[in-house]
Amino acid sequence: MIAFRTVAKTLLIVGGLALVGGCSGGGADSETNVKTTTQGQELLDLKAALDAGALTQKEYDEQREKILDRD
Repeated sequence: MIAFRTVAKTLLIVGGLALVGGCSGGGADSETNVKTTTQGQELLDLKAALDAGALTQKEYDEQREKILDRD
């Protein structure tokens, strides 16, 4: 009787893990990329965009303030 309960519990646990593992959208592969950029790197990139002519001075100033105001 004890062996049966142990097997039953094991099957429930394994079955539960299989259900959790299978919840990724119908078998489709999924990938998550997380990138962290420092405030300093954002400012350097922003300055490079200004120097390259991709931003106006006004756009640069606005974006710079947004970066500096975030914490």
